[in-house]
Amino acid sequence: MIIRLQFFPQTLIPLHSTLSPVKNPNRSPNCTKQSQLLDGFRNSLSPHPNTPISDSGLRFRQKLLYIENLKVNSSKALHKNPNFRSAPLDTVKSVEKCLCSMGIQRSALGRILDMHPQLLTSDPYNDLYPVFDFLFNEVHIPFPDIQKSIIRCPRLLLCSVDDQLRPTFYFLKKLGFAGPHAITCQNTLLLVSSVEDTLVPKLEYLQNLGFSYKEVVKMVVRSPGLLTFSIEKNFQPKVEYFLDEMKGDLAELKRFPQYFSFSLEGKIKPRHRLLAEHGFSLPLPEMLKVSDGEFNLRLIEMRLQLADERYLDCVSENQDGNKWRHDLTRR
Repeated sequence: MIIRLQFFPQTLIPLHSTLSPVKNPNRSPNCTKQSQLLDGFRNSLSPHPNTPISDSGLRFRQKLLYIENLKVNSSKALHKNPNFRSAPLDTVKSVEKCLCSMGIQRSALGRILDMHPQLLTSDPYNDLYPVFDFLFNEVHIPFPDIQKSIIRCPRLLLCSVDDQLRPTFYFLKKLGFAGPHAITCQNTLLLVSSVEDTLVPKLEYLQNLGFSYKEVVKMVVRSPGLLTFSIEKNFQPKVEYFLDEMKGDLAELKRFPQYFSFSLEGKIKPRHRLLAEHGFSLPLPEMLKVSDGEFNLRLIEMRLQLADERYLDCVSENQDGNKWRHDLTRR
């Protein structure tokens, strides 16, 4: 795999140990103005304007300004990545060029580095390019989609290919994520999950609900997001509500595992309670997949239909009563 790096022009003014302009009677006004700007910049860096600043101090401040320009919080970077303090600016630039060479825009780049400041001191050839190579050559993510994978899950760049990504990839392939269900840029975040601590417990939890292993595999392959949900915060409360309050059947969850992707407090409970209030029920897809407007319209239609049915029943009862009285009169 050949990767071409895109090099960008230097954007910062190079700083030297001596920033004071050399007096020259033949200097143009523009040169004088530039010197004044440099003097002002030098004074702004020094806590005491008349105190000279060392080269190392200037380089350190220049590095902080550089990452701040990338929208990276410098305080957070220093706290979470102590190695950043002593790393040269060229290290940060090499990381930036590496990520940009994969098509990652500068705005997304800043968000990634701010989220994971450890990347600021990573070695592109030892740490980053092996991840790109793995995604391209082994997972077979198309090159234009690699940047989508990274933007969706920057933690991929922090994972070891040998210790984390490859073992999880083999497990997922064996589980059924192959062929038409192969891993794509939409679900490469599964690769950062621990097989023993994350994936297997979720599969076992679903089996313990009463599903067979084949049924669980079919569910997660159809809805890979199931493997990203928390057992305690997602599965358990939604299953309890579905069985206890909605009186649901597990067979319906097999047919519609996307149920777990909807908010319990924001959508599932409010819509179910509105239906229950009027004595209605709907299949899970019809209850959850539609927008709020469509759901409300459906609810109004059901209420009108119920009112019509009650009216017809009342008319029918009246007609039956009149007929009964008529028969009595004739007798």
